[in-house]
Amino acid sequence: MSDPHPFAGRIWAELLLLACLWGGSFLAIRLALNEVPFATSVAHRVFWAALILWAYVWWRRLPVPKDPQVWGALLVMGLLNNAIPFSLMAWGQLYIPTGLTSVFNAGTAIFGVVVAALLLRDERLTLRKGAGALIGFFGVATAIGLDSVRHIDITSLAQLAVIGGTISYAFASVWARVHLSGLTPQVAAAGMLTGSSLIMVPAALILDGPPTFALTATTFAAIGYYVVFATAGAYLLYYRLIAAAGAANTMIVTLLIPPVSILLGAIVLYETLSPNVYAGLALLALGLIILDGRLLRRQSFVSGRSS
Repeated sequence: MSDPHPFAGRIWAELLLLACLWGGSFLAIRLALNEVPFATSVAHRVFWAALILWAYVWWRRLPVPKDPQVWGALLVMGLLNNAIPFSLMAWGQLYIPTGLTSVFNAGTAIFGVVVAALLLRDERLTLRKGAGALIGFFGVATAIGLDSVRHIDITSLAQLAVIGGTISYAFASVWARVHLSGLTPQVAAAGMLTGSSLIMVPAALILDGPPTFALTATTFAAIGYYVVFATAGAYLLYYRLIAAAGAANTMIVTLLIPPVSILLGAIVLYETLSPNVYAGLALLALGLIILDGRLLRRQSFVSGRSS
């Protein structure tokens, strides 16, 4: 048995870059929400990012699906992976810190394992996965805190909304595996964002009215960041990493996002998080490490080689 091959320096650099892109999105969204209603904020995100990705698809001359059933599946994917979670999290960020939002977002992989085990026959909930998921759930509960459970208020509802967004992500991953496995990842991302645009642009017009572009430079910069870098660019980098390092290795980015978001929230917005949030993040990290399993296998390998 050989020692697991370590990541190349380029892979680590790209993982850190992706963590910074997605970690910065929480701050950018919160800054935009100072002037832009949450539904309009999400509509901006998905509509402009879809245009950028379609330009990329056209430039690369990637095949575009013509089957109406595929476009129907992309519409559902846009609902599950963009419209619902982006909206719930943006609304939640109006009432809870950006760092806390990113901590809850780290629970996506935990919920993903459970949803996959419930809906997919080939995804059994093994003892290791079950233990990792259970510890991860304790992490989410710890980050929420007992006070939020005892007294339901707008802050509690905001936390539940963000968690609801992570659960929607979990269902989206199962939907993509069942219905979109034959598509080029970049085309799937562009089609998904098109589907979410078809949902969010009318929703924003109904809820918020016509968008205004009389915005401050900070708001324009925030929207530009989460459209160009944290959505369109991040999706391209994400699929590049999956191709180079595999989906399991790329999941490490989940552990790297919260520290970036917490740091940016503290520097720019002067946010402070309670100790239970950091304890919850530590439990989430432990749960994700157990779910991943490689660190345990590496330890077993080292122990076996030294004995």
